[in-house]
Amino acid sequence: MAEMIGPRLYSCCNCRNHVALHDDVISKSFQGRNGRAFLFSHAMNIMMGPKEDRQLMTGLHTVADVYCCDCREVLGWKYERAYEERQKYKEGKFILEKSKIVKENW
Repeated sequence: MAEMIGPRLYSCCNCRNHVALHDDVISKSFQGRNGRAFLFSHAMNIMMGPKEDRQLMTGLHTVADVYCCDCREVLGWKYERAYEERQKYKEGKFILEKSKIVKENW
């Protein structure tokens, strides 16, 4: 009998809660607080902290930290607003830090 294989996912490194689909990766070339990070179009099973203005490498952005909804691990942030025109494509998208997520179903 053939084994059923589901979609490739990323999970919280702490509790293995599914937080994003591989198909939603936009870029793997971002910088997080603790090293490399991925830009995702969507995230799931997360909670968001309060919005705050933060000076990032690419300028001033309004962001909200993103937490795993099961274990409350900080996974990255959501871009709420970009102040520079060329950064607007990030609005509504999610940064998940590579060190905070693990691959599932690969």
